Parts: sequence; structure tokens; C-alpha cells
Amino acid sequence: MRRHLLPICLLLAGCMPGPMPDGTATRATQPAAMSSLPPLKSFTTPSPARPERSNADIARDFLDLAFRLESGRQLSVFTRFEDPITVRVTGRPPATMLPDLAKLIRRLRTEAGIDISLTNAPQAHITIEAVSRREIRRTLPHAACFVVPGITDLSQYRSARRSAQANWALLRKREKLAIFVPGDASPQEMRDCLHEELSQAIGPLNDLYRLPDSVFNDDNIHAVLTGFDMLILRTYYAPELANGMSRDQVAARLPAILARLNPAGEGVPARHIPATPRGWIDAVETALGPDSTPNERRTAARRALGMAQAEGWQDHRRAFAHYAMGRLMAATDPDAAMGHFQAADRAYAATPGTELHRAFVASQLAAHALSRGDGRSTLALVDPNIPVAARSENAALLSTLLLLRAEALEITGRASEGAKVRLDSLGWARYGFGADWAVRAKLREIGALNPLKGKRG
Repeated sequence: MRRHLLPICLLLAGCMPGPMPDGTATRATQPAAMSSLPPLKSFTTPSPARPERSNADIARDFLDLAFRLESGRQLSVFTRFEDPITVRVTGRPPATMLPDLAKLIRRLRTEAGIDISLTNAPQAHITIEAVSRREIRRTLPHAACFVVPGITDLSQYRSARRSAQANWALLRKREKLAIFVPGDASPQEMRDCLHEELSQAIGPLNDLYRLPDSVFNDDNIHAVLTGFDMLILRTYYAPELANGMSRDQVAARLPAILARLNPAGEGVPARHIPATPRGWIDAVETALGPDSTPNERRTAARRALGMAQAEGWQDHRRAFAHYAMGRLMAATDPDAAMGHFQAADRAYAATPGTELHRAFVASQLAAHALSRGDGRSTLALVDPNIPVAARSENAALLSTLLLLRAEALEITGRASEGAKVRLDSLGWARYGFGADWAVRAKLREIGALNPLKGKRG
């Protein structure tokens, strides 16, 4: 399940595009022909980086991903699809959904070696139903999108939720399941849901905060399947594994499988990153969850940071706790927030595979520099991270960095160049943020950081 978390990675000055006037907080995508903005842009050629970690660490990750649910409950046996997998789409899919899904399926076939294809047949193994955000929230209040075994339609969920057919822990093989995604979300949110939920439908069901380079992580930093994720999925469908295997049986086969699929990982020393305590996970989810008050969020973020320090972590989890703390303090104590962002950047810099994480931090630091009128520092922060956002296929982050760059260029006397960058950003913003009102809100938000515009009244 992809959770509704505060999108702290994309907020800058303590605000974001607000809800539609009726208060439903939906993003109904405006048809392209009706938009006055530049055409929507999308990514074409994926460029995932191969994992750089030890196969011993990856084997441990695989077992924890495959034999636990997100709740922490242990799974007794390994399950997957044994036949070629067919996928169909129902409901009200937006125009961008089918091209993004087709691209994802091509990646699963070529990068993970999985026999999976689209179909119109009603008896497909996986049904992806596009419904409204409101319908999803009514079913699972904290979910942005989710996957359920044993059903094909959201209307079946309430009656099936307590039955054996919809219980992942009772499955012995995967035959039929449904994915529910928000058809009225931004194109990027829709695509992110497809990547996370389809990968969990066919592969591991757990998420691990200790993974820096994966969508199988509830920090929502990575938007699309990474090289590590494709290796995990390729391993999931290795011929040496089969339905019904125990954790020990799978563990015995993993070294040989990973040596064959990822020979570069054989000579890498294991890092043995410690497990993430449930208390830290609960604190982070409270800090970023939709149902907490601002004071409860800050208290939870301080608790998560204190636990990370007490555990002696020096990895991306400690950095993420600093980052969350900085975001939650940005509106009330900007100087303290900058201290947390800088601490997050230092911790990320010491952790391999966190290039994208640092790009998110850079957007916060750049926003602060821009608000001080320091165009040169803003450019120094955003310019190296624009290609990072593009490689990671994060249009919301990419457009944010481009908009910051446009304002910084204007401050440094390059207004015409800034205008071109701003125009270029809008096509990415349409993919990342959705409807025109959301794009224009983001444009106003970042423009308001520019002190020159403030002086003009």
C-alpha cells in the first residue's frame, strides 16, 4: 500500500497547491486541449543504476521483503505467479495512465525478465481499477493506492477484506488480485502508484526503511522502480524458487541466484545495516501522516530523530529524520530548519545511493538561499541536481528545481534566460502536479520566494 504522507520532499516555503474550491482535495486533470499551459512532458528512456551493494546484504533484504508484511507480520511461505502474468485496466483511467503502464510492463519484461503483458480479457491475473481518490479514502483512509488478492473490483473489497481469499498471510500462490489507483490524481502520482503496487502485486509485499535505493521504502523518495528493485523482481522469478518454499529454503538458494544475476555484488563488503525498530517507523508515520496535528507531528519527528541518534545511525534514516524535522520546523523556525536540512545533507553525503535524497534537500536549501536574494548560491545548489531529478523521472522535483533556477537567473541579471527555463519547467510541472490550478499555485509559490518580486509589490 502506498501511504498518504505529507509530501515533504516537494514543499518549499511551508505551503503547497491547495485543494480545489469544493474542498475535495482532488486533482482532476484538465484535458490537454483546454489547457493554456505548455504541453505536458513525460519521460522516455529509463536509466536505472545498478545496485552497488553486497549480495549478502541484498539476500537479507530479499528475505525481509518477501517474508513479511508492512505490518511486521511474518509470512510462512514464498508466493508468486507461476503462469505468464496478464494485466487489464478498468474504471476511469486518465489519458497518461495506459502509456505509463505500457512503459512499466516493458521494463518488467526487459529488466526483470518477467513474462507479463496487457490484455482486455476479463479473466486477467491482475486488474488495475482507476477510481477516485475519494473512493480510495473511503475504503482505506490512509492509502493513496493499494493492492488486494482474490478480488477484481473495489465493490468487492468490503465483503472480502476479512475473508481468507483477501488475506496475504494465507496465500499459497498468486492467481488473481486487484490494484486500485486514483484516476483523478496527477500523472506522476498515478504512475508512482502503478510502479509500487504492480511491483508488490507480483513481488515482495513489505517495505524497508533501511533501503536507500528502492521504491520498497515508505519514505516515497524513489518514484519509479530502481535497478535494485528490478534485481529483486528478477530474483523473485528465478527458476530456482517456487511457491510454498519456506524462508530457510529460499535463503539456501539466494547466494547462487544473486551470484548469477548480480556478479558485481560478490566482491562488495557487506554493510549489515541494522533493522529499523517499529517505534521509529511509528514515529515517522505520525510525523508525516495526514491525521496528526502540527504539534503531534513535530513531537513525533523529534522522537524519530532521538531514536536515530540513540541507535547510533549514520545512514539515510538519520538523514531522513533530520529532513522531516526541518520540513516541520520551516514555517515556525526557518534557521533551525536550515540546520536540520544541512545535517540531513551531511548524513546523505556519507551514505551510498542517496543522490536523489540530496536533490530533495538541495531544493529546500535553494529555496532558503533564493528567499535571501542569493541567486548564485541558489544556482550552485539546483544546477547539479536537475539531471538527478531527470534521471530519477521525478517531474515534480524537476519542475521545482527548474522554477528555482528561473528565479535565481532573474536575480543574477539573466531575466531572459530565466524566462525560458520557467517556460520549460511548466510541461514537467503539468506531469508532476497535475491540473493547471496546481501548476499555477506552484509557480506562484516559488515566485513569491524571489525578493525582487516582493519589492515590486
